[in-house]
Amino acid sequence: MFLEKLDWRYATKKMDPSKPVSEEDVAKIIHAVRMAPTSSGVQPFKLIVVRNPEVREQLKAASYGQSQLTDGSHVLVFAAWDNYSDARIDAVLDQVQEERGANEGMVAYYQNLKNMYLPRTQEVNFEHASRQAYIALGFALAAAAELGVDSTPMEGFEPAKFDEILGLEGHGLKSVVMLALGHRDADNDWLVNMKKVRKSDEDFLTEIN
Repeated sequence: MFLEKLDWRYATKKMDPSKPVSEEDVAKIIHAVRMAPTSSGVQPFKLIVVRNPEVREQLKAASYGQSQLTDGSHVLVFAAWDNYSDARIDAVLDQVQEERGANEGMVAYYQNLKNMYLPRTQEVNFEHASRQAYIALGFALAAAAELGVDSTPMEGFEPAKFDEILGLEGHGLKSVVMLALGHRDADNDWLVNMKKVRKSDEDFLTEIN
């Protein structure tokens, strides 16, 4: 059951290097990321899947030595657009019309989107794009749990160094969050058997009926 899988998952601290995640499961997690909802369907980020051990070693060094990047088998880096532009929004509209057919209403919709987004500052637009990437991160976490794949979401890294290592500079992308994938080393992970602590409904939930 999906909800039981959510109880099973935790932010894995120690992964077993001898147990890589299957490419079949990684493909399913990537599909979940691609299917995640984003504002106006723009998908203003790219997903970078890092398998290369040498590159993951470099990323580990830019992540304060967190071992999940190298003990796990895959690292997913979510890189958000640094800004919105005419060209980027036009590309979304072009794809929509190619796949759904020409539609004057959609042309007007994305023109209104430009009118709203393009006058904003680059910082505001980057923050907006980053929030869309986080929605997709949630889908990746849920998909991994459903598949029995361990994962660790991480913000503890140096984004500028990640951008340099991954060749993102000059491409209008900035690293915002990452997800290490692997299988837990249950004998050596100090967190594996600890009770999951979450706020009670009383403290967490407000219902307006």
